[in-house]
Amino acid sequence: MELTITIERPERAMQLFGPSDANLRVIREMFGVNLSARNGRLRIRGPRNSVAQTAELLDLMQKKLKKKEFIDRDDVMQLVTKLTRTKDENEDPDRLDVYFPGRSVEARTPGQLQYLRAIETADMVFCTGPAGTGKTYLAVALAVSLLKRGVIRRIILVRPAVEAGEKLGFLPGDMQAKVNPYLRPLMDALGDMMPFEQMRQFLHNDIIEVVPLAFMRGRTLNNALVILDEAQNTTVSQMLMFLTRMGNESKMIITGDASQTDLEDSSKSGLRDALRRLKGIKGINQVELTELDIVRHKLVQNIVRAYGDFDKA
Repeated sequence: MELTITIERPERAMQLFGPSDANLRVIREMFGVNLSARNGRLRIRGPRNSVAQTAELLDLMQKKLKKKEFIDRDDVMQLVTKLTRTKDENEDPDRLDVYFPGRSVEARTPGQLQYLRAIETADMVFCTGPAGTGKTYLAVALAVSLLKRGVIRRIILVRPAVEAGEKLGFLPGDMQAKVNPYLRPLMDALGDMMPFEQMRQFLHNDIIEVVPLAFMRGRTLNNALVILDEAQNTTVSQMLMFLTRMGNESKMIITGDASQTDLEDSSKSGLRDALRRLKGIKGINQVELTELDIVRHKLVQNIVRAYGDFDKA
């Protein structure tokens, strides 16, 4: 779809668009549209719903510019939140909209629905369960949905760089090349939520970060949703370091399978320790998924159950 709107005060286009069109870049990234300005007009091209939302946003920006000297990024993000709040109230709260037009992610089991509810009502959520229960996938989908709605400004995806029982030796390449294999599952989940070019832009502009846990020390993360994946492979000190990175207007989701730790001493898992220490603290929810919540191939559920029954025997 293509739509052309008129700039009410063309002489103030720079104050509307931001320095070097910074505000337009934010809009392009948020809604996945193409924008081109010429002769006091702005042409919007993209999916129908995205074009309509962009036009509404620009109308709100022009109204705000009548009261301000210029529009900055914070103004744009606040208006996006205002624009989407009414829309969200009329939509299914259990359907997570992502950046692919017409695609959404939903809870497929009662346990997964409980998981989403827990995230809605707490700023920090621990989710444990076996492979295939959607712990990481739903967390990433929710993060992408909140980013699209303007509720958060950044997504931080974190994983400890611990080998799963195999000694891989010294990997070739620079630091990014060395850690990429550990972060690949998070990138795969992101790839299901948005087109590659959209993901590349977000990563380039640090709207989305995918980083090893070791790189988190010393940071404070505001206005973000932060996901720690494979948390069973953290040590107690690493978990404490991660949890204390939480900043204002942020949420944290910590996922893992306590029975699958790859640490040499599984009793020292930071996930197990945190679940015990933080149980019952207001504002922190804990959700445990089971083999009944597995949504991969049906054999995965049977395999997980068989291993569990064998260990009990």
